[in-house]
Amino acid sequence: MRSNNMKNGTNQYLVPFILITTLFFLWGFARAILDVLNKHFQNEMHISITESSMIQVTTYLGYFLMAIPAGLFINRFGYRRGVVFGLLLFGIGSLLFVPCTEAGTLSAFLFALFIISVGLVFLETAANPYVTELGPKETASSRLNLSQSFNGMGCLFATFAVGQFLFSGEGGSVATPYVILGIVVLVIAAIFSRVSLPEIKHEDGLDETSKYGREPLRKVWQHKFFVFGVVALLAYEVAEISINSYFINYVTGQGWMDDSMASIVLTGALGFFMVGRFGGSFIMRYIRPEVMLLVCGCGCVLSTLVVLMNFGEYSMIGLLAIYLFEAVMFPTIFSLALRGLGSLTKTASSILMMTPVGGCGFLLVGVIADATNLVIPFVIPMLCYIIVGLYGFGLVVPDTRCKT
Repeated sequence: MRSNNMKNGTNQYLVPFILITTLFFLWGFARAILDVLNKHFQNEMHISITESSMIQVTTYLGYFLMAIPAGLFINRFGYRRGVVFGLLLFGIGSLLFVPCTEAGTLSAFLFALFIISVGLVFLETAANPYVTELGPKETASSRLNLSQSFNGMGCLFATFAVGQFLFSGEGGSVATPYVILGIVVLVIAAIFSRVSLPEIKHEDGLDETSKYGREPLRKVWQHKFFVFGVVALLAYEVAEISINSYFINYVTGQGWMDDSMASIVLTGALGFFMVGRFGGSFIMRYIRPEVMLLVCGCGCVLSTLVVLMNFGEYSMIGLLAIYLFEAVMFPTIFSLALRGLGSLTKTASSILMMTPVGGCGFLLVGVIADATNLVIPFVIPMLCYIIVGLYGFGLVVPDTRCKT
């Protein structure tokens, strides 16, 4: 009887899992465009790396400012409405690129990107924890890694398609990919407004109080796994976003290739990232996710050291290896930080979704690159990967496990 119940539960969650997973592709696409947009605006507006880093600062500041309000909204109105509202903002922000192109100023584009970022906050705050709850808790990390693999596919497609479009000799309008994206997103919003997503209930007596914010916001900080998870996820976001945003500047500044080829190579790097996500999802069926996190943290530190040693074009080996090792970090840290939180999951998720503010760290990378050279900025992601590795180590070693 128990196995039949488990099977029925799995079937019940299959369709919601597939629907929610489509969203991962969308925000992967939207975030990866920024890595191409950064270099495009430098070329078109004749601005420095530091100035163009405001693209990342504006976008990821939106996560920091709106994650808690998004969590409160989702607590009160549920996952589905949170998704629909996020998609609407995402679509509207994308279509705003048309008047922004007419204005032709960086500040106009930053406004549109901020609207998009607010929409992405709602999507990610709803979708990430929802996937962890659509099945057994033992496979939550593997399940989230599988969904996040489609995020990698979105990143890969964006950097190749948009990169080739913007860096072609004809110099296409930046509004074109955003208009197409906006239309697609609004169609998906209409679909989600018509479907029913099951809300997950927890028998811990907190469901009602969790709708009102203050009490769960206080309680969630009593869970040390979660607190350390916030620090580790913030460190990861600083490293991952900084490297993605800096990639084209780094390889073109070294004289290894032009902008168009750099966008193709970045697509290849994101291919490694996607392979790491799919592979990590499979491997974590057999080993503990915290062990995987520790191994990948060490791998990223060593790979970053290879880049810092500046072996010329051979440094690309270390740079590409980073993408392979870091692929599992976000979903694994996210799911581990939410482990055992029950009805506090939505609130905890909203706090975790503040961590993409780490993307503002690219501003520091830009300042260091403009003031020194193109290699030294990689010290920042190396330090961040050390923090991620320490989080995995603290979870692996029984004597250092935090008790709540």
